[in-house]
Amino acid sequence: MPVGPGSLVLIAIVAILIFGPKKLPELGKAMGNTLREFKNATKGLADEDDNPKKEKDAK
Repeated sequence: MPVGPGSLVLIAIVAILIFGPKKLPELGKAMGNTLREFKNATKGLADEDDNPKKEKDAK
């Protein structure tokens, strides 16, 4: 189910009502940091999966 522009506006209004306009930048920053850490962690796992194959091929 695609999220349209009307849905995004409704979500933004509800978020402002729940958290207040002063808290939203802090929540956005925290969400960005969390996503960045998750991306780095999953990239590290993918790199670890590739290493045993390379070592096995080298032997």
